[in-house]
Amino acid sequence: MLQKDTYAAIDDYNDAVLHGIVKIASKMGISTIQSYQGSQIFEAIGLNSDVIDKYFPGTVSRVEGISIEDIQKDVDYCHSEAFDPLGLAVDDTLNSIGNHKERSGQEEHLYTPATIHLLQEATRTGNYEEYKEYSKLINDETKAIKLRGLLDFNYPEDGGISIDEVEPVESIVRRFKTGAMSYGSISQEAHECMAIAMNTIHGKSNSGEGGESPERLTIGKDGLNRCSAIKQVASGRFGVTSEYLVSAQEIQIKMAQGAKPGEGGQLPAGKVYPWVAKCRHSTPGVGLISPPPHHDIYSIEDLAQLIYDLKNANMKARISVKLVSEAGVGTIAAGVAKAGAQVILVSAYDGGTGAAPRNSIYNAGLPWELGVAETHQTLIMNDLRDKVILETDGKLLTGKDVLVAALLGAEEYGFATTPLITMGCVMMRVCNLDTCPVGIATQNPELRKRFKGKPEYVINFMKFVAQELREYMAKLGIRTVDELIGRTDLLKQKEVPYNRANSLDMSKILSTEFANVKVAGYNEKKVFDFELEKTIDEKVILRKLGSALRDKRSTTLDINVTNTDRTLGTIFGAEITRLYKNSLDEDTFTIKCHGSGGQSFGAFIPKGLTLELVGDSNDYFGKGLSGGKLVVYPPSDAKFKAEDNIIIGNVALYGATSGKAFINGVAGERFCVRNSGAIAVVEGVGDHGCEYMTGGRVAVLGATGKNFAAGMSGGIAYVLDEHSTLYKHLNKAMVSVEELTNKYDILELKEMIQEHVEATGSQRGKDILASFNDYVPKFKKIIPYDYKRMLNTIVQMEEKGLSSEQATIEAFYANTRR
Repeated sequence: MLQKDTYAAIDDYNDAVLHGIVKIASKMGISTIQSYQGSQIFEAIGLNSDVIDKYFPGTVSRVEGISIEDIQKDVDYCHSEAFDPLGLAVDDTLNSIGNHKERSGQEEHLYTPATIHLLQEATRTGNYEEYKEYSKLINDETKAIKLRGLLDFNYPEDGGISIDEVEPVESIVRRFKTGAMSYGSISQEAHECMAIAMNTIHGKSNSGEGGESPERLTIGKDGLNRCSAIKQVASGRFGVTSEYLVSAQEIQIKMAQGAKPGEGGQLPAGKVYPWVAKCRHSTPGVGLISPPPHHDIYSIEDLAQLIYDLKNANMKARISVKLVSEAGVGTIAAGVAKAGAQVILVSAYDGGTGAAPRNSIYNAGLPWELGVAETHQTLIMNDLRDKVILETDGKLLTGKDVLVAALLGAEEYGFATTPLITMGCVMMRVCNLDTCPVGIATQNPELRKRFKGKPEYVINFMKFVAQELREYMAKLGIRTVDELIGRTDLLKQKEVPYNRANSLDMSKILSTEFANVKVAGYNEKKVFDFELEKTIDEKVILRKLGSALRDKRSTTLDINVTNTDRTLGTIFGAEITRLYKNSLDEDTFTIKCHGSGGQSFGAFIPKGLTLELVGDSNDYFGKGLSGGKLVVYPPSDAKFKAEDNIIIGNVALYGATSGKAFINGVAGERFCVRNSGAIAVVEGVGDHGCEYMTGGRVAVLGATGKNFAAGMSGGIAYVLDEHSTLYKHLNKAMVSVEELTNKYDILELKEMIQEHVEATGSQRGKDILASFNDYVPKFKKIIPYDYKRMLNTIVQMEEKGLSSEQATIEAFYANTRR
């Protein structure tokens, strides 16, 4: 850089700064520079009030910290490292300070070769004494790497109680969970290993957002339970089917991720192996994008609707919402509790995926100590604390960490990186490259053979942590974990041998105002009442179709609906899934509805259930469609043209994985967003149609709004372009526009329209079929480039004589190993 022309260097710097601003604005959902200016979308950690008041007025800073003089010393030091103070030399090498990877003599890390080795040895041999050596290094009193490193305990003078009086390990580990790591980001072996381990000790493993193979949802022939107890629902909705939800003990809505709040996710094409693609209902070798926001959540009311939808999809499951530690998370958590969540997870910045961008890992999110304390206190102030379970995760490494989390208010505790280490992770930091040398963060079959992890290793770690927690509890004179919750009076700030660390003020975290409040934790008697017994599914459908459901007898039912009847058909659909999974024939049960459908009409309904609506429907129509059929058309006496009027609301078929939808009218915005496999026919769509679509087929028999096919990486859309306006409405970044010349495409489109006419009686469809050959040139085929290349390669491989399965694998390697 020093050899560059001055003007070129300045241009490069400006480009980098501009790119950074745009990136941050996009993560925060900010579209214009006017909204960005003065938005103060950050919080300060480690700056004292004098610096804040003078240079960052109005910025939140809760723990004080260094002064302007300290900052000046840092700047002087860095400058003198690069430039000789006497001007005799310039050091143009950029030294690594060990932020990302361990560097001897540089930035302190909790995970070092020594701690990793001790933990792996301890968990493999079941040696608790060796674990205590690991714990001693992590909890080193002379270090203050994390905020909790500044905390100590107020032990009673009487020496506490006997450890025999403390809650047993077997009870404590039921509060433990493994973090949300998707099948796709980590290997099948690692994913299943954690699930078996946590099910064995009655804890909970988390599926992450990649779905889960149906074979894992039931106990295997070997008697092992590989089913993740927590099923995550993230913005991409990958693999979220009725069967997936029904199998859950807890369903977690991921609003954000601790290591990269505000960002979506991305699974590189090279990690989308055929078996991963099958699980995610996508195409092998085609990269997958999770949108930054949930497109059905733009307000707390929308979140309440999704919570309600998921509760309908599995009445027995707890609904959890994952938030990120940030300023104001307490206020957000209060809204989440009012929306009906039973578990609130406050996730920290320093847990984290190895695949997150470095600038996010180090510059976004906050420690859980801040988030948990604020959330616990805010929930108590709003009389909501007993309605929810408070959970945290993010670099929980020892029993001491769990103790601090409990004393600040958390009742359940998540571990992610540490279980991976017990299974063999060596912190290579190549999680996103599919080159993990120990077979954990990879799908490569050869590298997966190197996986040496066993469920016993994870079990040993969880039990060691629980045992260490018991030892601390005995010293504190506390018998049960419930008695620990929110007891900040048992914590105190301690002096450490670092002046800067001692400048931090933890008094807000350690506020004892609520330490002895009677309502300090969750009370299952105060749980949110969803009043599901008042739904049409419970009051009418299950009562009238109950015997037919048990007998698997084909039946039709007529009912009246209003727009207050939300999530209609989902409870009945869940019962179908519970009894028959996906084995019923199409149209086994047909429910004909008259009136206006409420939000989430037909959400997650499975194969065998058909909902026919004579009227119109609200937003989220067909959310997560899982094999069922949806039909909507106006009443026969309607005075308007169906093809010119909106009949369903926004965000229809969000995350649909299979099934069919026939809409005799126009849909609102974001039609078929993240469609993974459903077949849909509609007579016009609003803006952002087919956004982030990864599979399925869509036929639009009318006009489209702006930004059609943005982020679309799979599936095909056939769009009627009578007035040649499609091209200017299309987002062309990832898709091509083609004429309909292929006979298979023409036949497929015709069959879709025919079925649409049969289901809805659409006049628009009849007109097209009557002059079909004249209409064919007016249709455009929208197909993603990567998807098309993959399909063509599969065909080429099949022409060489390979089976369909083998052709897919060879096509994957051909397209991703270039």
